[in-house]
Amino acid sequence: MDPHCAVSGPADLDRACSEPSAALGVIGSDPISLWTRFRGTPFMSGSVILAGGGSGGHLSPGLAVAERLQTLFAETQLLFACSDRPIDRKMLEHAGASFHSISAAPFSVKPSGFLRFIRGLHQGTRQSKQLIEANQGRVVLALGGFVSAPVVRAARQAGLRTLLLNLDAVPGRANQWVARRAQEVYTALPLQEGVHLPNLVGEVGFPVRRAAVAPADSATCRERLGLSPHQPTLLVTGASQGATSINRFIEGSLSSLAGSLIDWEVLHLSGRADRARLESAYASAGIKAVVLDFLDHMGLAWGAAELAISRAGANSVAEVALNRVPTLFVPYPWHKDLHQQFNAQPLVDAGGAQLALDQIEPEANETSIGRPLRDLLLDPGRRRDMRTVLETLPARDGAMEIAKLLHQAML
Repeated sequence: MDPHCAVSGPADLDRACSEPSAALGVIGSDPISLWTRFRGTPFMSGSVILAGGGSGGHLSPGLAVAERLQTLFAETQLLFACSDRPIDRKMLEHAGASFHSISAAPFSVKPSGFLRFIRGLHQGTRQSKQLIEANQGRVVLALGGFVSAPVVRAARQAGLRTLLLNLDAVPGRANQWVARRAQEVYTALPLQEGVHLPNLVGEVGFPVRRAAVAPADSATCRERLGLSPHQPTLLVTGASQGATSINRFIEGSLSSLAGSLIDWEVLHLSGRADRARLESAYASAGIKAVVLDFLDHMGLAWGAAELAISRAGANSVAEVALNRVPTLFVPYPWHKDLHQQFNAQPLVDAGGAQLALDQIEPEANETSIGRPLRDLLLDPGRRRDMRTVLETLPARDGAMEIAKLLHQAML
C-alpha cells in the first residue's frame, strides 16, 4: 500500500475520506403494533433516518427511539439505514421496521481492511444520498458503528441536520469521526475520564426498547419461557449474537457448578452455533435449562431472572439497571482496552453488579468467572442487597428524550 495512505487515527482518516483517490489507488404499548399501525404512512414533513447496525447493541436503542417517536408524532416517517449483516435484517423485520442496507465495512489500520473501509465508505455514501433523496430525509440520528459513517457523510453533503447518540463510555473510532461532523452529540453513558467528543451537547438516558422491559412478574415470565415459575432462574446471555467464550466456560464448568445449581433452572441465550451442544451438556449434567439462540423479547428473560451473567455492552447494562437484575458482568475480552467494563462500572461501584474478567480459555475462566458465579448462586442475601441497590437508581426515559430532540430538529 502507498505509504501516503497509512492511517493511524481519525486525523489520517479525514484525509483519506477527503482524498479518496489517494486511499483507493420506558414502558407502554406493544412496539410491533405501533410499527404496524404507522408503517406506510404518507410523508408529512420528511423522514427521520436512523443510521446504525451490525449488532443488536446499535439497533435496539434506535428501535426504542422509533417507538417513542411514533407514539408522540404519528406523522413522522422512519427509516433505518443498517448494515447487511443477518442480525440487522432479523431484528428490523421482527419489529416491522422499514430499512435499507448500506454498503460499509469497519475501520481497520491493516492495508486490506482499510481499502475495504474506504470502498464501503464511498459506495455507502452514494447509497445514502439516494436514500435521503428518495425518502425526503430531514434529519439523521447516528447510532454509532461503521454503518453510521457513510450515512452521516451523505447527510452532511446534503445539508441535513445530524445528531449522534453515543452509546458507550469509551467511544470507538467511528463515533469520534462522526462526532466531528454532527451538529449535536449526546451521550447515553457518562464518558470515561479523559475522553472527549466534539460537539457534545449533553447526556441523556439510555434508550431501552419496550420489548426489553419485563412485562409481568417473575413467575409469569418464567412460565412463558417454559421454566418452572417457582424456581430461581439463572440467565446466561452474550447479547444479540451470543458469546462463544462464555458458552465454552459454562459447558466446561457444569460439573463444578451443578452443586450450586441444584435449586435453579437456567435460561441460556447462546447464539445459533453453540445451541445444540449446550442443550446436550445441560442434559448430561442433569440441569434443567432452556437454551435459545436468540430472544427478541428480552423483557421476558430479565423478568424471569433471579441472577444473570452477561456481557457488558451498554445496551445490556441499561437493561440490567432498568429491570433490577443482580448481574455478574463479563466484558468482551477481545477489545484491547476492555472498554465494556467502563459501561458496567457505575453499577458495580454502586453495589448493584459485579465484574469478572473473561480469560477466554475455559480452564482459566473456571476461576475468574466460576468462583464469583458460585458465590452469587449460593448467597440469596447478597443478591437481595444488589437488587435493592438497583431499585434505588434513578430511571430516565432516554428514548423519549431523543425522540423529542429529533422532533425539534424537524421543525
